[in-house]
Amino acid sequence: MEHQVILRGYRYSVYNRIARVALHEKRVAYEIEEIDPFAAHVPEDYVRRHPFGRVPVLSNRAFDLFETSAITRYVNAAFEGPALLPTDAQSLARVAQVVSVVDSYGYLPMVRQVFAHRVFRPAVGEVADEAEVTAGLDASHTVLAALEGIAKEGHVLVGQNFTLAECHLAPMIDYFVQAPEGAEALKAYPQLAGWWAGASQRKSLRMTAPGLPGE
Repeated sequence: MEHQVILRGYRYSVYNRIARVALHEKRVAYEIEEIDPFAAHVPEDYVRRHPFGRVPVLSNRAFDLFETSAITRYVNAAFEGPALLPTDAQSLARVAQVVSVVDSYGYLPMVRQVFAHRVFRPAVGEVADEAEVTAGLDASHTVLAALEGIAKEGHVLVGQNFTLAECHLAPMIDYFVQAPEGAEALKAYPQLAGWWAGASQRKSLRMTAPGLPGE
């Protein structure tokens, strides 16, 4: 049976995984089409769907959508299944805030610096830049401290409800803690670490784990 929903993306992209987590949480059947945005030639059909050539793109029949935060909001609104957005104003605002914080301040240090250099590069036979790891760890503490404060407040990141904030943050934390230094850094933020201990066991996280090249 041909799926109506197709997610086009790169297996190891944290943003591709964010979209997949949302789809799994909503129990949406979908097809995966692998696109490597780093390849010498990205298919013209994909560039037509995403003029900036990044990943992922969600297609639902004739409707194409790029930008991960837009994709996850669409998935929540378009399909039946557990609600991934709260209804009260403060909690809704915190969801949007967590997504923005993670995108603006968390992705670069936690994923591109700490995970990429400590974990991913060695997995593909490349040399890690220790200065990048150190810089990423330093910057990550500001991000983790901000998220710790939000978690303590109790609107999101508390384990009671899995929202789009959790969908966005969990894949990034998962990459971050694969680096021993990242796992150690998270221990300094007990509220966030407690949330992650539960979130990491969710089926949506387990089923979307991309592994590493060569595994």
